[in-house]
Amino acid sequence: MKKTLAAVGAGLLALSAQSTFAQSSVTLYGLVDTSVRYLTNANSNNDSQVSMGEGVETPSRFGLKGTEDLGGGTSAVFKLENQFQLWSGKLDNSNNTLFQRNAYVGLSNNQYGTLTFGRQQTPFFDVMGNTYDPLTVGDFWQDSWIYNPVGRYLFTNSSAKYTGQFGGLQVEGMYGFGGVPGSTGQNSMYGFTASYALGPLSADVGFQQNDNAGKKFNLVNVGAVYAITPSVKVLAGWLHSQDNTGLVDGDEQQAGAPVLTHVSPNRIDDSFYVGSTWQATPVLALTLAGYYDHARNAATLDGTLGAGINYSGTLLAEYSLSKRTEVYGTVDFTRGTGAFLADYPGRNNQTGVAIGLRNIF
Repeated sequence: MKKTLAAVGAGLLALSAQSTFAQSSVTLYGLVDTSVRYLTNANSNNDSQVSMGEGVETPSRFGLKGTEDLGGGTSAVFKLENQFQLWSGKLDNSNNTLFQRNAYVGLSNNQYGTLTFGRQQTPFFDVMGNTYDPLTVGDFWQDSWIYNPVGRYLFTNSSAKYTGQFGGLQVEGMYGFGGVPGSTGQNSMYGFTASYALGPLSADVGFQQNDNAGKKFNLVNVGAVYAITPSVKVLAGWLHSQDNTGLVDGDEQQAGAPVLTHVSPNRIDDSFYVGSTWQATPVLALTLAGYYDHARNAATLDGTLGAGINYSGTLLAEYSLSKRTEVYGTVDFTRGTGAFLADYPGRNNQTGVAIGLRNIF
């Protein structure tokens, strides 16, 4: 009897000890952001347009994220993140996906890294959105068009993702399960990035491949950030994509652009970007970004395949009203030639001016 009581007591002590470190938390977070934007040559009649839409850098979103301490430096983690249109209140997608941005669960260890499962941002999107793109992968077409080839692949369903930090080296790897009977490769994806920070310099290299019904889309990225001073950074990078799916020609087009009579079975894009961010004062930040792309073997308006060049420049000023609220203004210009004429609804150049308001909670 005494042995039984002792065993029960030991079990209760073990449970009480576990409860001291098995702490959990759930956080509601998000941001709301919208802008009013003037754009030239917005349709086939070359009319100007004034509209309300997404912010220049950050679409509106809200989410829940949580963690539970399992002991030994290991935690269970999850995230559910939604994206919506602030100006209309609608979900910001065409297929009624509630948690468009992230929906995952996993385990995280202080020493060995994090492994998560579900719908997730790709490693490429993580590094470009968080560190290596001057505009954090902007929202306006004039700021984000070099990412349109990979735009449909920035998030992956049914994926397993690993993230690890080892001193100055950060690695991310992801595999997306295709789920096709009889074929492990069809509709699957895999991608990885490796970033290394040394003093004021940080550099990244990555690769991603997506399968679409047996046809491939490949992307290579190289980027770097250098902090000249704590308040001034310069950024530069290169993206190389090859598309055999025939989807990129249409993905590059703006709304209202001419209908293409054909698509390319092997489009190749080499994109370059350069930019700088400057925290001019504690409340004023300035960003300058330039993007350039050379497309080869792309669909053209005359029904053939050819080359094209597109370039754009953007100036962004952000003024903080508080730690969570800011107003901003942006001016951008973009122009295309050759195959890129198919991507404009009117003339081959556009100028945009916008003002916006963002609140983070």
